[in-house]
Amino acid sequence: MKILGTGSALPKKVVTNDDLAQVMDTSDEWIKSRTGIEKRHIAVEETTTSMAVEAAKKAIEAAKISVLDIDLIICATVSSDYIFPTLACEVQAAVGAKRATAFDIGAGCSGFLFALATADAYFRTGRFHKALIMGAETLSKMMDWGDRSTCVLFGDGAGAAVVSAEENQLLSMVQGSDGESGMALKCDNRPVNNLYRQLGAQTYSYTEMNGSEVYKFAVRTVPTAISEALEQAKVPADDVKLYLLHQANRRIIEAVAKRLGQSLDKFPMNLQECGNISAASVPILLDKVCKDGMLQAGDKVVLAGFGAGLTWGACVLEW
Repeated sequence: MKILGTGSALPKKVVTNDDLAQVMDTSDEWIKSRTGIEKRHIAVEETTTSMAVEAAKKAIEAAKISVLDIDLIICATVSSDYIFPTLACEVQAAVGAKRATAFDIGAGCSGFLFALATADAYFRTGRFHKALIMGAETLSKMMDWGDRSTCVLFGDGAGAAVVSAEENQLLSMVQGSDGESGMALKCDNRPVNNLYRQLGAQTYSYTEMNGSEVYKFAVRTVPTAISEALEQAKVPADDVKLYLLHQANRRIIEAVAKRLGQSLDKFPMNLQECGNISAASVPILLDKVCKDGMLQAGDKVVLAGFGAGLTWGACVLEW
């Protein structure tokens, strides 16, 4: 696998911590000191589909390929605009990738890593050769905006990468799930409400999170997963140029860096600008470091995602 190009899209509306403090019992200091988040982008006119399409078009342009060369589209999301058709099929139609097989996966904040692993597995069968891999979320529509413990953490956006079945940029991949602890971060779907079980008028469900449990899961699991990926790739931690982690919380990233014995300078962050964007977090950050010229040929890079499920994934790339 080789990454040919990346792209990202964020909503125009920027909401600061001070903006939130005007409508709920919180403050810039309270949010920033606990999470590192200063602002987030919130969809107003944008949708999960529109942001995904924008990110996809940018990635395809950066990859310098014909859209008709794409034969696989995988979108990771928990906030698609429709239950069906899938987000991937909506993107396929919008970009004109008529030859692609398209489907979504749901793995929470690990979604982009899971999509990358799925594309790699397909490549190894010889069935597909060029894939559009995406993470796209409109998490703002899934928040209880009266619950300051959750709504201040999340933002909206999309990130994409075009990957090709060539060279061997992906050196290792580690994935895992802990379904027994999954209810630490959840959002209910529609309940059974039909001819034989009528519940009356229904209200929307919103995201619920046990913050302390998710934090403990992340600081325990992520360093272990990264270490396993490095061991598989036979790459020492010190040789890694950048560690691109899911942007959930600055404290989590600091704890991971400490456990790996690495300088925090190796862990780029954009959570202060974007908040937590679930499956879109890693590809948006990847696109940022690419656009900023932070990666050169031969650099070793670690990607790691972790979150709802509970799930986690980590991989080592050689740029």
